[in-house]
Amino acid sequence: MDALAGRPFAKMNGLGNEIVVLDLRGTDIAVTPQQACAIHRADRLAYDQLMVIHDPVSAGTLAFVRIFNNDGTESGACGNGTRCVAWIMTRGGAPDRFLIETRAGVLECAREGEWSFTVDMGAPRLDWREIPLSREQSDTTAIELSRDAGSAPPLNGPAVVNMGNPHAIFFVADIESYDLAALGPGLETDPIFPQKANISLAQVLSPDHIRLRVWERGVGLTQACGSAACATLVGAARRGLSERAARVTLPGGDLLIDWRQSDDHVMMTGPVELEFEDVFDNAIFAGSSA
Repeated sequence: MDALAGRPFAKMNGLGNEIVVLDLRGTDIAVTPQQACAIHRADRLAYDQLMVIHDPVSAGTLAFVRIFNNDGTESGACGNGTRCVAWIMTRGGAPDRFLIETRAGVLECAREGEWSFTVDMGAPRLDWREIPLSREQSDTTAIELSRDAGSAPPLNGPAVVNMGNPHAIFFVADIESYDLAALGPGLETDPIFPQKANISLAQVLSPDHIRLRVWERGVGLTQACGSAACATLVGAARRGLSERAARVTLPGGDLLIDWRQSDDHVMMTGPVELEFEDVFDNAIFAGSSA
């Protein structure tokens, strides 16, 4: 019998960003990459991120959250998934404002409404070593990287930002002109990104409105990516293309992003949705070396 068999989970989404939340507080169970991949392959459980809630590690936090991409790799941040975790925790008795911890650091979550949450995603990291990049770049608002895009204009000089994970954002005149599904894999794994990178195409419609499409590291095309929305706002503001607060429209819907001047933190506000709850069947993990 697999250790996860019979464990309850919630299938949720944040703007269509598919999330599975697994609460393992009070246990010593640790999810393996093989188990994470097995869950993704199971009927109705395909996800972009698996959010695993553990007992807190640092004083003052209510939980430590491990984040798995659907290929079994771990991520340091997932804004949409963090809002889903916040919903699970407030339903379970957490106050309307509380702290959780991920590999990327401590995040504050605040309930704005029954299905809406704000997450303090922390301060962006902007030095080339912190992204990280494999070679020195003097200007991370537009690094030396280009890619032919067929009939569309070439992609050049993306902004790079670390929001708990590495992001590269190409600002373009029309995001629909590009085949991101074809371009994403090669850009994600470009040698300049030693830990790979999330790849975004951003179209600034006005100083307070940005359209965004995202190829997510370890996932692929996604309906929404909260950390990418945060990284895009930072990149746009640093270039003078937008204000420090804007609505970011992804295929799944809108996020409100605010890069605060007071403490340099990036605030992300958006909705969550509960699709269903169930328990894991042992058959899901047959053949996984968990």
